[in-house]
Amino acid sequence: MENVTKQENFNQVCVWQGTIIGEDKVSEFTEWCKDTFDVRVQYLEEYKTLPDVNDFGNPVEGTGGRNDVIFAIHDEDVNKFVVSRFEYGIRWMEDAISNDPDIYDKRIKEYGTW
Repeated sequence: MENVTKQENFNQVCVWQGTIIGEDKVSEFTEWCKDTFDVRVQYLEEYKTLPDVNDFGNPVEGTGGRNDVIFAIHDEDVNKFVVSRFEYGIRWMEDAISNDPDIYDKRIKEYGTW
C-alpha cells in the first residue's frame, strides 16, 4: 500500500488512536470535523498498528492491531485545532511516533512533517 498524497495546504498530520471511521464514512468525518472543530481535514487512511517490541526487539504477544485514523489539517486551521483536539485524544503524528516509534512502520512515518 502507498501513502495517500496530501492535498496542498494540508501539512499537519494527526493520529486519532483507537478510532474507526471507515472509508464509506469519510465525508461524514470531514463534516463532523468542520462542525465540531471548525477545521478542514483531509482523511488519509486508517492503519493497524504493529505490535510493541520488548527490550530484545521481539514482538510482544497480544499487542498491535489497534485501528488509528490518520488525517491532515488545513494549514490555516491548525491554530484553531491545537487545544480542542485534546478532548478527543487526537495527537500530532510527530508526537504519536515519538512516543511509540515501533508501532508505526516506515511508510506511515513518511506522512510526518519532520
